[in-house]
Amino acid sequence: MIPVIAVVGRPNVGKSTLFNQLTRSRDALVADFSGLTRDRQYGQGRHHGRRFIAIDTGGLAGEEEAVDQLMADQATAAIEEADAVLLVVDGRSGLTPGDQAIIDQLRRQGVAAHLVINKTDGQDEEQAAAEFHGLGFELLHRVSAAHNRGVRQLLDAVVGDEESLEGEEEAEDEDRIQVGIIGRPNVGKSTLVNRILGEDRVVVYDEPGTTRDSIRIPFSRRDRDYTLIDTAGVRRRRQVKEKVEKFSVVKTLQSIEQAHVVVAMIDAREGLVDQDMHLIGFALDAGRAVVVVINKWDGMDPEDRRWLKEHLRWRLGFLDYARMHFISALHGTGVGDLYDSINAGYDSAMAKWSTNQLTRILQDAVTQHPPPMVRGHRIKLRYAHQGGSCPPRVVVHGTQADAVPRDYQRYLENTYRRVLKVEETPIRFEFRSPDNPFEGRKNTLNKRQKQKKARLMQHVKKKEKQTKHRKKRA
Repeated sequence: MIPVIAVVGRPNVGKSTLFNQLTRSRDALVADFSGLTRDRQYGQGRHHGRRFIAIDTGGLAGEEEAVDQLMADQATAAIEEADAVLLVVDGRSGLTPGDQAIIDQLRRQGVAAHLVINKTDGQDEEQAAAEFHGLGFELLHRVSAAHNRGVRQLLDAVVGDEESLEGEEEAEDEDRIQVGIIGRPNVGKSTLVNRILGEDRVVVYDEPGTTRDSIRIPFSRRDRDYTLIDTAGVRRRRQVKEKVEKFSVVKTLQSIEQAHVVVAMIDAREGLVDQDMHLIGFALDAGRAVVVVINKWDGMDPEDRRWLKEHLRWRLGFLDYARMHFISALHGTGVGDLYDSINAGYDSAMAKWSTNQLTRILQDAVTQHPPPMVRGHRIKLRYAHQGGSCPPRVVVHGTQADAVPRDYQRYLENTYRRVLKVEETPIRFEFRSPDNPFEGRKNTLNKRQKQKKARLMQHVKKKEKQTKHRKKRA
């Protein structure tokens, strides 16, 4: 079994920085801001050939109300999942009542934790660890997570240096369907994640901006592997005031880039707003398959529902190939239907087609509706092949192919989409014309003609001069 390591401690002691060093990534947000991490963040690491899973948790501050209680519940769940627990303390602040409270809690749960004294750079390590010796821990690990000092020795003690078993198969992240859930704050993204997973996996609280990081959650359903990416809600730029929230926006946009399928959530009570359009537009620009989900559909008046459907059809006319789901994430209504759309979007985005198949579709489309004349010459489209996936890319070759008008490109896109049954995902087209073998010869010919004309003029002048000389002698 792959060992699981949970990183716990008070707020702002460097847990997320240590998590990033353990996983050799920048998956966890790091800033000098107390309470930044709220949900459990999973990451994969490897030490001396042995794999492990690390869990970053929110700070245990001892305050049991509102969001702080939910954060504490997330940290407690991570401790229960873990094979090893790293209790991180601040070597500069020394032992605090908050640290002692966490230690007592771990002992009540019967958890044997490793005490990690962080931020020991710039001071005497023995002096920094002196007051922690009396706590009864077998080993004290002194590290500087910010400078990656002492982390290797920590992993030696926790994970060991055993090589992974030969033949052990690893489900690579690329083999999973990456599903990014995006939307404005408080639209119900985390509620949908918890509903899909059947557990309170991420913090859900009636306050915009509860999710600040992008949380990656792997799971399986009916022999298919998924990774859900719960992202922070993105507000309009002028409303983004906290520096930490600006980091979250970047993480959300990066998560869109990493996803195969993007679930764009819209609040049915507020309707479609410009920020929803911006997020969907970013997903389409990134070439991602899009599934539109209208949440909080329950309890709406029939007239309001009718108006909203017409409004969405009008505003999202450019997205007519994407399925639209009307759900209630809180009650689970319609959530199960999302899998068909997610699977269809992924299958379309990653589909492989032969050159013969794509060329045959092109020839049939051209026969049925030939391309227009350009500068008095007919555009001739000859063959097509696939140029990539996610999004699927079709490369079309022909004479004057780069002059194909936009309307005809849309005609080809609709034809390919219909014949190949491409759903949810945009299709990119690239038109290429062969290199003109006569390109550049015009200038060469002009140069030669000028040279020939110059030689002729010289010859004429020479003859005239000779004639004039003979007349003068005569």
